[in-house]
Amino acid sequence: MPTETLQIPTPDGQADAFAAFPDRGERHPGVLLYSDAFGVRPVLEEMARELAGHGYYVLVPNLYYRHGPAPVVELPEHIGEEIRPAVIAQLMPLLEAHTTTECVLRDAGAYLEFLTAQPEVSAGPVAVTGYCIGTLLALRTAAAHPDQVAAVAGFHPGFVVTDAPDSPHRLVPKLTAEVHLGLAEGDLSPEVISELNQALDAAGVGYTCEIYPGTVHGFTMSDTDAFNASGLRLHWDRLLSLLDRSLANS
Repeated sequence: MPTETLQIPTPDGQADAFAAFPDRGERHPGVLLYSDAFGVRPVLEEMARELAGHGYYVLVPNLYYRHGPAPVVELPEHIGEEIRPAVIAQLMPLLEAHTTTECVLRDAGAYLEFLTAQPEVSAGPVAVTGYCIGTLLALRTAAAHPDQVAAVAGFHPGFVVTDAPDSPHRLVPKLTAEVHLGLAEGDLSPEVISELNQALDAAGVGYTCEIYPGTVHGFTMSDTDAFNASGLRLHWDRLLSLLDRSLANS
């Protein structure tokens, strides 16, 4: 499985990124993968390899590139609950700086331009997927580039429904992509899920918003205490089905 560490030109500098793609000498549909708050690390690289093994070119940018190459803070092999608060405290200023709407949109345009220009990526639409805070980035990217993004997925999402005027759920009318959101139990209240579903219904896009049973926030990440193997398997089932439907002709 070929993998590369790449540099993506952006309006604010060079973003380092990890890419994985099939070793077949062909072109494949592109997928932009946004990490959770802990950023690019071995578990994200392994997930990219897994997805690439199903026939996709997967690009995983370092969300915090303005502060240096990944990892921008020292991460243990396993991010247990006892150290999670300290790691999050280190990352929070970077997270806040890099998830402003202006930064996200500048970066999204650069990432998509780079992804679609790769010789291994086929012509046609791409997909965007994200984990935790990455869901917010994925939705913003899909809403800002409806002509390029045919599928958007988010797992154990954070901050997708807020009181802000540019809350991601208020951007749903701009989507043309099919959407899947895989929620952990307790990620969003029933009232928030209802509000999100109403926005998606009104937009007229195909979507599923599903609570994965027995999961807690962060369930896809095998290097955390939140990991849930059955939740990860369900995530792969839903994600691969979405990509197959949306990118089959790419």
